[in-house]
Amino acid sequence: MRILIYGLNYSPELTGIGKYTGEMSSWLAARGHEVRVITAPPYYPAWSIREDYRNTLYRTENAARQNPAEPIVYRTPLYVPAKPTGLKRVLHLASFMLGSLPVIARQLFWQPQIVFTVEPTFFCAPIALLTAQATGASSWLHVQDFEVDAAFDLNLLPAEGPIHALALGLEKLFTQSFTRVSSISRKMVERAVAKGIPASQAILFPNWVDIEAIHPQCCTTPNSFRRELNLEGKIILLYSGNMGAKQGLELLAPLAQSFEHDPRIHFLFCGDGAFRPQLESLVTNHANVTLLPLQPVERLNDLLNAADIHLLPQRAGAADLVMPSKLTGMLSSGRPIIATADEGTQVAHVVNGQSSNEACGIVVPAEAPQALNAAVTTLINNPTLRTQLGANARNYAIQHLGKQQVLEQFERDLRSLI
Repeated sequence: MRILIYGLNYSPELTGIGKYTGEMSSWLAARGHEVRVITAPPYYPAWSIREDYRNTLYRTENAARQNPAEPIVYRTPLYVPAKPTGLKRVLHLASFMLGSLPVIARQLFWQPQIVFTVEPTFFCAPIALLTAQATGASSWLHVQDFEVDAAFDLNLLPAEGPIHALALGLEKLFTQSFTRVSSISRKMVERAVAKGIPASQAILFPNWVDIEAIHPQCCTTPNSFRRELNLEGKIILLYSGNMGAKQGLELLAPLAQSFEHDPRIHFLFCGDGAFRPQLESLVTNHANVTLLPLQPVERLNDLLNAADIHLLPQRAGAADLVMPSKLTGMLSSGRPIIATADEGTQVAHVVNGQSSNEACGIVVPAEAPQALNAAVTTLINNPTLRTQLGANARNYAIQHLGKQQVLEQFERDLRSLI
């Protein structure tokens, strides 16, 4: 198949959408498909273009197909605000759409069979649709985040006004025009259908995890993070991932403070993003907190296994607008999860399990610090429960999130469009 992938985020970004789009593109190319990617230079989650990408507006990687098992990647210009606000985010997204126009126009001569785009950014949707129409290709919109809903529900843009109404109208118009619309959880697919997408066009395409690369380590296996940070014997609570507005990370500092006098407990916060400077200022005097930068892929399994308990905070209302990509690695590492999410959301559904015998952790209401505190206390004092919940988490990852099985199904779904 000839597949054109059009999206803002891509490898070598280590978190979120860029990670998954990069792995998907490389997997498809390795299967023998012709894959071209139009994307931006890596900038996320630090909100700063990586230094080795700053000297050129446009660049092409693997142009001569030196490695046929990798896609051709076109990088286009991008405005990246140092401090992203609502308006600056809109300009940021619009800059990618405008900068990519000359590159995507050249792909009309290549005649792709499928044009695949990822939300965010929804700014790409009309261009993807026009490209598909001009070439006779099928069009596929993959929703990682409901960007329009998130922007207004999380107060990044003013809600309930003419801008909100216009955004919802454009979203409905463009989304319904795609041949296929997918999302990463059942609840998010249901939300797409509720927005007017015909059920026959909506499909599940979940994020995945390499269950071989991310796997539980035996309790007797030395852990490099525990050794380097002098945390041997501690009960470690880990948050690892993007540090942005939708994560609800403001809960972490008071949580750590409430356990400051328990010598058994240590908190490890690892990642980067717009909220990191604020988090640093909130925990600067807490001796029981260590902050780490994003870690390279080759250290991810060690990092996730350093945890006794994974923390998955989210702001109220975010759990079905965005499905945290970090959850897949938490599950695969075989450690219990404490998540803040409303009942009935996909996060709560996964962590709670179909029954108590399948639970992967504890779900507490979003932005409820006392309930979060109680959940942490429960798991700290019950190592047997931690072990059982962690085993359930690993089983869930194996049964539902294996990289090969997810991408093989995706490949079949792509073929069905041609």
